[in-house]
Amino acid sequence: MTGTGPRREGPRRPRRDRGAGPRQSGPPRGRQGPPRPPEPDPARLAALELLTAVRTRDAYANLALPAILRRHRLRDRDAALVTELGYGTLRAQGLLDAVIDECTDRPLSRVEPGLLDALRLGAYQLLRTRIPPHAAVATTVELVRAEAGSRAGGFVNAVLRRVGERDEPAWVAALAPPADEDPVGHSAFAHSHPRWIAQAFADALGRSADPAAELDAALAADDARPAVHLLARPGEITAAELALVTGGEEAPYSPYGVHLGPGGGDVGEIDAVAEGLAIVQDEGSQLVALALTRAPLVGDDAGRWLDLCSGPGGKAALLGGIVALDGGALDAVEPSEHRAGLVRRATDGLPVTVHQADGRAAPLPDAAYDRVLVDAPCTGLGALRRRPEARWRRQPSDVAGLTALQRELLTAALRHVRPGGVVAYVTCSPHLAETAGVLARVRRAHPEMQQLDAREYLPGVPDLGDGPTVQLWPHRHGTDAMFLALLRREG
Repeated sequence: MTGTGPRREGPRRPRRDRGAGPRQSGPPRGRQGPPRPPEPDPARLAALELLTAVRTRDAYANLALPAILRRHRLRDRDAALVTELGYGTLRAQGLLDAVIDECTDRPLSRVEPGLLDALRLGAYQLLRTRIPPHAAVATTVELVRAEAGSRAGGFVNAVLRRVGERDEPAWVAALAPPADEDPVGHSAFAHSHPRWIAQAFADALGRSADPAAELDAALAADDARPAVHLLARPGEITAAELALVTGGEEAPYSPYGVHLGPGGGDVGEIDAVAEGLAIVQDEGSQLVALALTRAPLVGDDAGRWLDLCSGPGGKAALLGGIVALDGGALDAVEPSEHRAGLVRRATDGLPVTVHQADGRAAPLPDAAYDRVLVDAPCTGLGALRRRPEARWRRQPSDVAGLTALQRELLTAALRHVRPGGVVAYVTCSPHLAETAGVLARVRRAHPEMQQLDAREYLPGVPDLGDGPTVQLWPHRHGTDAMFLALLRREG
C-alpha cells in the first residue's frame, strides 16, 4: 500500500554479511507482513467435519464421530464439546435453517453448502448453548476464513450477528405457527422436528388431559441430549458392578441396565465396553427383549429361541446371555453380511448361531421355537434423540414400504414359533402404521394368535396406558420410544 506523506529519510542499516550468523525468521523489523489468521479451534473444526460428513456422505453421526475424534486427537471435555456441537446442530437443523433464512438476503438454496454448515454450527452455539456470543461468532468466522477466505468469513460474521440479536424463545415466537391455532406445528418448530413426525407422535400419544402439553413434552424430551445407557452382559457382570466401575447409576427398570451421563466422545473407550463386559443399549430395548423372556409359555421352555431381525446384535447379546444361563441356544437371522458380522462379534462366546438370510424366508424349521423376537426394521422415529440426522432424512413415503416388510416378518415369526410359544413384535417407532396397524392386519389373518397383556411383563414400569400393547416414551420413561406386542400361538 503506497503512503500519502513525505518519505522519511534516515540512516541506512549496514548490509548483513552472509557469514555473520543465522538470519532471524520472519519479515524484517519495521516491515511486518499481514497478521496470520488465528488457527481454527480443534473442537469446532471436528464438529464442522462431522456436519460435512453427514451432508456429503450420508454418514451416520454416531458412526462417523469416533473416527473424527481420533483423527483430531480429542478426548474428555474436548470430545464432549464436539459431541454437543455436532449432534446438537444436526438435531436442531430445521429451527436453525428457519432462523438463518430470516437473517440472510438470499435463499438458503443459494448459500454454499459448506458455509451453511458453518452458519448452522454458529447459530446453534448462539441459540442453544451457554457459549458467549462473541466466542460463538468469532470461532465460526475463523473456521470459514481458514477454508474459504475473508469474504466468506465476512458474510458469516454478518449473518451470525443478526442471529444473535434474539434468543431462541424470541425466534420461536417470531417464526413458529401460533400455538393456539396450530399446536402441532408450533411444537414441531420449537423442538425442531418435521411436522409429519410431530403429527405421528401426537397420534400415538392419543388421549390425554392436555394433548398439546404432552406432545410438547414428548418432542422436548426427544430433542434433548440423551444419557448413555449400558447393558451389563448377563453372566459377565452385574448392573451394580457395572455402575461401580463406570461411575454410572443402575437403571430404574431393567435389572441389566446402567445409566451414564449424556454422551460425549467415543463410548467404545469405556473400559467395560472395550473389554466386552457391557454394550451400549437403550434401556427401552432391554425392556422389550426382557418382556419376551418373561412371558408365560404353554408347556416347558426348551431354551430354543430365535431373533429374526438381529442386526446389529444388541438384543441378540441380551437374549443369548439369558438363554445360556439355562443351557439353551439362540438362532439369530440377519440378511446383511456386514451386520451379520456385527451380530457374531456382539454374541461371541455365547450359544448363538448367526444365519445370514432374509428373515421372511430363513432356512429354519417351522413351529420349532419357544420364543421369537421380531425387532422389525422401521422408520426409527423412536430413537431420533440418539440419531440426530435421522429426522431430516426420513420421509412420510418411507412408511408404506416398511409396514409391508414388517407384516411379512411378523407373519414369518408366527410360522417359526411352536404351539404355546410366544412372539414379541417390537419397533423403535411410535408411528401407528408401524405398530397398531401392522399388528391388526396380521392378527386378522392369524386368529390362532392370542394377544398377551405386555404391561404385565414390564414390572415396575409406570404409565403404560390401557394395554395390551406397550408404548414407551422418552418423556415418560426416559427410554427410546419402543413399541411392544406379545402374541402366543394357541395349540
